Amino acid sequence: MKAMVLHAIGQPLQFEERPDPLPGAGEILVRVEACAVCRTDLHVVDGDLTEPKLPVVPGHEIVGIVERCGDGVTNLRPGRRVGIPWLGHTCGCCSYCESGRENLCDTPGFTGYTRDGGFASHVVADASYAFPLDGFSDPVAAAPLMCAGLIGWRSLKMAGDGRRIGIFGFGAAAHIIAQVCVHQGRDVYAFTREGDHAAQAMAKSLGAVWAGSSDEKPPKQLDAAIIFAPVGALVPAALRAVAKGGRVVCGGIHMSDIPQFPYSILWGERQILSVANLTRADAVEFLDLAPHAGVKTITTVYPLERANEALDDLRAGRFQGAAVLVP
Repeated sequence: MKAMVLHAIGQPLQFEERPDPLPGAGEILVRVEACAVCRTDLHVVDGDLTEPKLPVVPGHEIVGIVERCGDGVTNLRPGRRVGIPWLGHTCGCCSYCESGRENLCDTPGFTGYTRDGGFASHVVADASYAFPLDGFSDPVAAAPLMCAGLIGWRSLKMAGDGRRIGIFGFGAAAHIIAQVCVHQGRDVYAFTREGDHAAQAMAKSLGAVWAGSSDEKPPKQLDAAIIFAPVGALVPAALRAVAKGGRVVCGGIHMSDIPQFPYSILWGERQILSVANLTRADAVEFLDLAPHAGVKTITTVYPLERANEALDDLRAGRFQGAAVLVP
């Protein structure tokens, strides 16, 4: 197999050829067709997430074909297309798992962080955390759904049923969940970096009723705001934009420190919430909804060997939508 491997925090990934891995009990071996590049991958490489398995193969927005099944796997068969997300394993017995909150599991496993991921030609996954993609014919288009889509969906659910939804940071997750909002009859207000007219134009092309920079005041108060950019200073900006009773949802796994802000912009029963990982139920819901909502992903394709370039381009904001690696 081929893989792009992180050996040390802050260092470029190294291209390696390895023996093909074998699936253990309850696992599957998947031939990777496409793996999207997520901002969480940057957080792993840059050391913002501090406990990776090293060396590790990053990547957790994986689409591929099952090649082999380990003992005890009954829900999947070779030849079937599956998606593999960030949540790679949970214990099933802690208080969080037992109460339907496996995203908060005390001893989880994460694809591309604590176990090898999809920046490779092959990956081994826990079969219970892989999702059939029978109705998805384009692996490149489907790959961003496995994290940008799933976390976007969980964030939107946490935002509530309000009509006016602000989205701060119009990248991979935002361009997917904006389409879901439009499908649901909601109004999308897109906030981008100052001067990012390309992202604003993309937002409007996807149905946003307004697009501007994150320091601008929207024309109407929002019912809720979702922050996908890992910028803590956007929290008070979002609080100022939401109406009383509104919610601000932080959708990233890592964010810079939130600056001090006056209590007055929180008062009025406004709420700040964070999204942690995802549950398998989120994946089942979203993968059923996405085709009905007509979600179309915008992608830039890179060969596997150019994974470092894709990460650099993501860091610099050089493309719209999502980057996708193809072995």
